[in-house]
Parts: sequence; C-alpha cells; structure tokens
Amino acid sequence: MPLFEPVTLTTPRLILRPLRDEDAQALFAIWSDADAMRYFSFPAMTCFDQATDRVVRKLKTSANGQDLIFVLELRATGEVLGDCALFHADEQCRRAEIGFSLQRNHWGGGYMSEAASALIEHAFGTLNLRRIEADIDPRNVASARLLERLGFVREGLLRDRWMVGDQVSDSALYGLLDRDRRT
Repeated sequence: MPLFEPVTLTTPRLILRPLRDEDAQALFAIWSDADAMRYFSFPAMTCFDQATDRVVRKLKTSANGQDLIFVLELRATGEVLGDCALFHADEQCRRAEIGFSLQRNHWGGGYMSEAASALIEHAFGTLNLRRIEADIDPRNVASARLLERLGFVREGLLRDRWMVGDQVSDSALYGLLDRDRRT
C-alpha cells in the first residue's frame, strides 16, 4: 500500500486538493516568475510546455503514492494560489520532505502558513510520520521564517549543494519532529 493517497484538506480560507492537469496554467504563473523562482532548485520556466511536463511528472508520482501534492485553492473564489507537497518519503523511517510555492501577489497573506499547518497536521496525524524535513536556500528569509513559525529547527547547512542555471547555492536543512509539536 502506498504511503500517500490523494485526499482533500480544508482550512478556513483554503481547499488543499489533489493536483490536476488543468492546474498547469496557474502553476506556470509561479514557475515562470523569476522573482518567485529565485530560490528554487530549478530556474524559472520560459514556456508553458515545461509546466505541463512538470505537472505530468508530478501526477505520476502522486498516482503511485510517492508524493502527496496539494494545490491551494481559495475557498471563496476557486482561484489556484500555489502548491504544497510532501515528497522524498522514507516509509520505514516515517519521514518526508515538505515543499511549497505561492503566487507572488499572495505573499505575506498567511496562506502558506495556513496550508502548511494543515499538511503538517495531516502528516503527523493521519499519516503517522515521525519527521518532516525542508531544504531551502538560506537566502530565502521568508521561507526560513515560515518554517520557524511552524516549529521547524534549522539543523544544518550544506555548502554549494545546488547548481541552478549558472548559480551555485547552499542548502539550509530544517527538521520538525512530531514529538516536538506535542511538548
């Protein structure tokens, strides 16, 4: 049985639902935005086909239970704001990595905090994970603050880990343990 199965989560302002083919357009708006992609592990996309290819790959890893990918939809309007996911899961060790992206015009509105909190609750509660990890560019101060507000602890730094385009960057590693949330 796969570790991850599609599910829909709701928060006061959002619906976190499984990824669909038609989400490629809304996600391309993020993935093609150079400012939004400044700290990602791949460069900003330059054509829509790149987004559709990525969505197809993500749908496959979701279908086989490797990843749990949510699209963040605004409850009031149905607008797609971004995505939030668990991936790189290790079932034996009961851990996974969290990642997220949000349209720039919604930054600072608390949407990702709301979505990630729901995902974390699902991960530790329903999925019975023990640990969630995050790997971010240490220059990404907004993501670091979000992770720390969610209870993550910075556990290390890997120097010159990523090569994105012609840019070399470090990785700041964060971890959140289920037992830390309960104390």
